[in-house]
Amino acid sequence: MSYDLTNKLVIGISSRALFDLEDENKLFEKSGVDEYSRYQIDHENSTLKPGTAYPLIEALLKINEKIGEDLIEVIILSRNSPETGLRILNSIENCSLEITRAGFTGGKSISPYLKAFEVDLFLSKDETDVQVAIDNSIASAIIYDPPEKFNSEIDEIRIAFDADSVIFSDESEQIYKEKGLDAFIENEKLNAEKPLPEGPFGKLLKTLSLIKDKQPEETNFVRIAIVTARNSPAHKRVILTLRTWGVHVDEAFFLGGVSKDQILKAYNAHIFFDDQDAHIEPASHIVPSGRVPYKSDSPLNNT
Repeated sequence: MSYDLTNKLVIGISSRALFDLEDENKLFEKSGVDEYSRYQIDHENSTLKPGTAYPLIEALLKINEKIGEDLIEVIILSRNSPETGLRILNSIENCSLEITRAGFTGGKSISPYLKAFEVDLFLSKDETDVQVAIDNSIASAIIYDPPEKFNSEIDEIRIAFDADSVIFSDESEQIYKEKGLDAFIENEKLNAEKPLPEGPFGKLLKTLSLIKDKQPEETNFVRIAIVTARNSPAHKRVILTLRTWGVHVDEAFFLGGVSKDQILKAYNAHIFFDDQDAHIEPASHIVPSGRVPYKSDSPLNNT
């Protein structure tokens, strides 16, 4: 009987998102695939250092132990060849990460394999692979370089999401970009009780909420926050939409232009997802961060 991924949260992650392979990537870009391959084979027993998403993946995999059920599956999806990928697999084993499945495409696009593995979330440093994933309605983010100092809390995973164009669609943000703040506020007041359409990370948020429901009473090892530039009166539609979805977040910050990075520092997020580099770049120096690109056909790509 084949292994069923249907009822699991499946996270696909590139080797560069999980481990620090920046020096190796520079070698690849400067000297080519042959030199890179020789280096990786020569160092295949040298354990790689953690990358940006390592604390998140390590903490998520702990959930399976705590609940006593394999709810989360992590799969390595890498453009490495199987031969150079051995160093990645050895590092996973040496770090005692419960990751047993991997795909190495030998330089070819990872995108066709995301649906084959039923991936719910894809994290990578390759913008092309992430863009194709988003265009195919798979939650995906471009991972930024890790912050110099980040103290993760293994016993409590903290994930922070922007609202518009991440949890929700870019419908309201398009109004803001095209018609201005007053038109945006008026639209949100008129539609306060109409649920916002689901965005690229909407399904992921709902799945995480279901996992939270499986937590034993009086425990909270998954904590979710919404960190958005919205403020009153545009906050009401967010809260009512989440209520309609049956999703309960632990914290919400309606900032109205206040910088997000210091809020995220106080929250100590394992990862923060936002659609704008203006928010992600400063946040990435404090907490692990990933940018969610707009779909290729979104008008926001042209604003």
